Amino acid sequence: MKNFLIALFYLLLLAISTAVNAQQTYPQRPIRLIVPFAPGGASDFAARIIAQALTEELKQSIVIENKGGAAGNIGMEAAAKAAPDGYTLFFGNVGAISINPSVFGSTLKVKPAEDFIPISKVVDVPSVLVVNPDIPSSTVKEFVNYAKTQKRELNFGSSGSGSLNSLEMISLIKEAKINMTQVPYKSGAGQSITNLIGGQIDVMFVTLPSAIGYIKSNKIKALAVTSTNRLEQLPSVPTLVEQGYPSRVSSSWQGIFAPRETPTDIVNRLFSAISKVMSQKSVQERLASGGVIAATSPSPEAFGVYVKAETARWSKVVREIEIEQP
Repeated sequence: MKNFLIALFYLLLLAISTAVNAQQTYPQRPIRLIVPFAPGGASDFAARIIAQALTEELKQSIVIENKGGAAGNIGMEAAAKAAPDGYTLFFGNVGAISINPSVFGSTLKVKPAEDFIPISKVVDVPSVLVVNPDIPSSTVKEFVNYAKTQKRELNFGSSGSGSLNSLEMISLIKEAKINMTQVPYKSGAGQSITNLIGGQIDVMFVTLPSAIGYIKSNKIKALAVTSTNRLEQLPSVPTLVEQGYPSRVSSSWQGIFAPRETPTDIVNRLFSAISKVMSQKSVQERLASGGVIAATSPSPEAFGVYVKAETARWSKVVREIEIEQP
């Protein structure tokens, strides 16, 4: 019995030593970070800033791989199929992780809740409600009244039926009891903002990084932001909450995920590194310059709870507004 206990003790020491060694030696080669959208958007903007900081912290290159298409599903599927060794990570957002399962249903080849390990939330990306500058409205109330009194039905742009910005707009339309026609854009925010400026569409929700330059140059007009509080970048623009829509708080949050079965010690090593770089003032300032708010999770487990709640929230919205599968 004594020999058995001694052997068990040494096995435990070996296991602890192996785990500690893995944390100390990982990573030993560059890490691929899959961003499921094209370069230039909010996800890509945030991912590149964070990847640069993580490269310095981990002493290994974090290589961004943009794999856009199918509302983020193509990149998400590639990440889910990767080896669970910590050398492929996924830069997931609310759309791919929490909205797509309800919108795409059984056609979605990935089950985010089962196929990924949440490591940490990294940023919040608020949306902003913007209109063509010729529309005589400066508040949401004025815009709603304007929409109700027009002979023609107004239209709104989106990055596709079932996207976050589409759900935000449709939910507001239903609550305000107005009718509008959706104009989806597969090419993302760039073309839709161009058409908003040109008057081909009247209004849209869009992520702040995609719109802030146009707002500040007065090419489009901001009526509200979807954050809980006013944003430092647009202090004069009130929130939807302030304007009588207390449930309209949302953001295109972004987080880092690992393929399922990635070892816990590697997940913890990554979480520690992410927490450290996201607390750096220089990283926070670079993100804020583009309208992105640094926002990390207390732990991987806490991020998992948050993701689960967000998925339940948006699943309910999709059911209520009866989004059709793409």
